[in-house]
Amino acid sequence: MGRILLVFRLVRSDVRHHPGQAAILLLSLTVATCMLALGASLGAATETLYRHTRAVTAGPDVVAVSPDNSPATTATQVSLTSDPAVTAHSGPYLQYYSELTANGSTSQVVVTAADAKPGPVDRPLVTSGSWVRSGGVVVERGFATALRVRVGDHVTVAGRSLPVVGTAVSAAGTVYPFAQLTGPGGGPSDYSGLVWMSEQDTRELASRDLPVASLLYLKLRDPDATQAFIDSHRGPSVHANFQSWQFMIVQDATIIEASQPILVIGSWLLSFLAIAGVATLAAGRAARQTRRVGLLKAVGATPGLIAAVLLTEYVTLALIADALGLLAARLTQPAIVNPTASLLTVSAGPSGGTIALTTVVALAVAVLTTLGPTLRAVRTETVAALADTAHRPAHRARLTRLSAMLPVPVLLGLRLIARRPGRAFSQACGIAATVITITALLIIFVQRQVSYGIGSSHLGSLKDAQSRQMIVVVAAALVTLAAVNTLTTTWTTALEARHTMAVARTLGATPGQITAGLSAAQLLPTVPGALVGVPLGIAFCWPFSNAGTVSPPAWWLFGAALTAVLTTAVLTALPARIAARRSVAQTLSAETT
Repeated sequence: MGRILLVFRLVRSDVRHHPGQAAILLLSLTVATCMLALGASLGAATETLYRHTRAVTAGPDVVAVSPDNSPATTATQVSLTSDPAVTAHSGPYLQYYSELTANGSTSQVVVTAADAKPGPVDRPLVTSGSWVRSGGVVVERGFATALRVRVGDHVTVAGRSLPVVGTAVSAAGTVYPFAQLTGPGGGPSDYSGLVWMSEQDTRELASRDLPVASLLYLKLRDPDATQAFIDSHRGPSVHANFQSWQFMIVQDATIIEASQPILVIGSWLLSFLAIAGVATLAAGRAARQTRRVGLLKAVGATPGLIAAVLLTEYVTLALIADALGLLAARLTQPAIVNPTASLLTVSAGPSGGTIALTTVVALAVAVLTTLGPTLRAVRTETVAALADTAHRPAHRARLTRLSAMLPVPVLLGLRLIARRPGRAFSQACGIAATVITITALLIIFVQRQVSYGIGSSHLGSLKDAQSRQMIVVVAAALVTLAAVNTLTTTWTTALEARHTMAVARTLGATPGQITAGLSAAQLLPTVPGALVGVPLGIAFCWPFSNAGTVSPPAWWLFGAALTAVLTTAVLTALPARIAARRSVAQTLSAETT
């Protein structure tokens, strides 16, 4: 118990003295685990929302859609309701195909005749206002959100202006804009919204000779046997198409089907940036903690205790970041999985498998990136650790002659890169990952947009809008982490090279040259990383392209790469300048004390 308390106190003291570094670690891992949790949980999220909506609104197991209200349709519906597998039904309800105009936008709409009191199957939940009454219309909530209409507004249905008396949610159909289920005459469906009107009001629609369908909502004894029930009623005499509740889940999920790969791939890229950032942070901190390790050894601490102290801090912060990431995923998941607002929002939270995945990833990032520096610190001899002197670099005559021809900042930058080539490679890969995402974002933004409106009206594609929003979020997160990593790397490199830079100052290098040299250590790998990121971003989007894919101007793409280089230059300037202004005498005297 005493050892655990000692480890806890040492870790708490270290975090208290270096809060900025702990915050950087928390930020990196929280963003990565949040994206990973969202990407891993999207697959079943739509089903969770649909099942909840279906339970609250008594959704049907099967919807039988007949292309008219003929005697053949009536015979089919009688046959269906008399099947022993059916325990309850509602309808039939007539559905008219028309157009609706609101707030300057015109959309196709299906108008369903509704009872004043819904039947045993499909009882839409009114989310605002009231249920249907004569002279008013209830708009499906997803459709109302797209049209930006609220209770009290007026909409024009089939040329008739009616007030909106309510909005509602139902599980008897698919989410906006897939309300038709089947098109007029049993043909292919088109983008459409859904409204409910009283049977009295729909009689006027019937007099206008609009296309009509007949809906029958069925509840089965075994809800999982929908396919067997549908197969038993197929045939030339059956005048209906069937939509099962399982099909509706699949159809509803198409709205967010492009979001999952964006979030999953984005979480991979963010995890890579988190690994690079944490590795740099751990290496820099291990170098600065060498003397601390020597002091612990001098007072009798075992290598195991020292390793526990160094690793516990990162493991603890990783677990906290994992919890924060999972919490953020839980809070944001409903908005991502229900962009149409056609389903009832419920936050089920990440599943147990997702929690286990993010926890393993967070711990792996923390342990694997700190294990090497920790082992090196533990293996350092006590006397060497207490002295903490700089290592004398090896001199190569040929390289020395070649380097003499280079400008001082470039020479210093190359020297720093040569001492830490892995860090330079990580910087290049991090910039490449950021430029890949920005390239994909530009490609997505120049594509032609699908509209759900009719004529000149524009009702944007929710699927396209969702994809755009997700990649904007991922790009913003990548840019943020890349910026944090650049600042961390520059500052860590400056601290590690403080003795070298002080010696360079004594040999005549100016503070400006030192600043430029520290910046060059980050800029030199940034340039190839940015240039490679453009073609890799194009290749990343290629599997999702088709004959109609539009390419953005080349100068846009390479402008993004140039922006990444310039941003890196700006980000490295401040920490490099602060490090370059450090007193030479103070630095060199610290080495000898």
